[in-house]
Amino acid sequence: MRTSYSALETFGICPQKYKFQEIDKIRAPKRIEAVFGTIVHSALKYMFERNPLFPTEDEVVNFFSERFNEKSDAVEWPDASKKERAEKLYYDEGVKLIRNFYAKNKPWDFNPVELEGRFQVEITGDNAIETHTIAGIIDRLDKDPTGDSYEIIDYKTGKKMPSQESLENNLQLALYHLAILKRWPHLKAGQVKTSLYFLKHNEKITAVPNEHRAENAIKIILAKIAEIKKAAETGDFPPVPSALCDWCGFRKICPMWKHIYEEKSETPDESAASNAIKEYFEIKETEEKNDRRLKEIRGIILAYMDSKKIGRVFGSGGYITKMIQERVSFDMEKVKSVLESLGRWAEVLSPDSKKIERLMETLPEETREKLEETEKKKSFIVLKQTKKEE
Repeated sequence: MRTSYSALETFGICPQKYKFQEIDKIRAPKRIEAVFGTIVHSALKYMFERNPLFPTEDEVVNFFSERFNEKSDAVEWPDASKKERAEKLYYDEGVKLIRNFYAKNKPWDFNPVELEGRFQVEITGDNAIETHTIAGIIDRLDKDPTGDSYEIIDYKTGKKMPSQESLENNLQLALYHLAILKRWPHLKAGQVKTSLYFLKHNEKITAVPNEHRAENAIKIILAKIAEIKKAAETGDFPPVPSALCDWCGFRKICPMWKHIYEEKSETPDESAASNAIKEYFEIKETEEKNDRRLKEIRGIILAYMDSKKIGRVFGSGGYITKMIQERVSFDMEKVKSVLESLGRWAEVLSPDSKKIERLMETLPEETREKLEETEKKKSFIVLKQTKKEE
């Protein structure tokens, strides 16, 4: 399998988006957030290119301006009426980021050996037969002129700046670190440090990986690939609604959002679903009194969702999301047998599934596998209502 870190990250955030993007190969409209990030990255690449001299601050800003003007017309703006104002805000933000970065990072003070360098890493699966290729791009790779150490730098244009501790488990940096170690096997893990540079804050956070980081990265990547392969076999790529949906280019075809974009027609099916959604919110106020009717309406909405192959419906009162949930139970007699052999049965008395799940995290792998064999999972559909704000 050939993939990239960004594809693995997309699958982790929303399997449905991964399917649209990586399997169906649907090209999403260009959003300003993504285009803005790409242009800023290009400007910083230009900044560190000596040709034969490093560009001045104004030259880097001009480079950004030219690219921004070229690309902005191809962007899909969520609200066309606010395009001019939003365009100016992004432009001003880009100029500000570049000037602040240049003031703190004079290009002649660094020794970049590679800018936006492409890499690919071969990873062998647990069966020692399958080989997977993970490809990507490293924004910048610097070499310490006084020694043999290197620094991987990845630029971020987002607002959120994570903690220093979170870098120890950052899969993106772990993959980049692995790529450099495989490219230059003579290097030791400690000779390659990894950094994220947050341009909005004009701050860099750095971690020096230990020798186990590359091994952990391989395990995590193989686990993610196994999840993707399983999803491909079953065809199950569920959409996962989140705050990131506001920046997704696939909303109009996503089962969680496409209903709001569909042209409304007064067919009996559409009318019944619309009335059911409206009545659903009214009945929820007096759930106990109207329980029987609520179940009937739930059936109408589910039937409508199934017929339209959508996971979310919108009405005048808000929207309703269909979610699949699982309940885990255990064969307590078998659990008792396993835990008594370790002298840990008392920890789950009186036993319940939540206690057992928490306890499993602390057990040896062989014992966990025995308990997992006793698991029983039951899936059921839940309709989650979200009221429209006044």
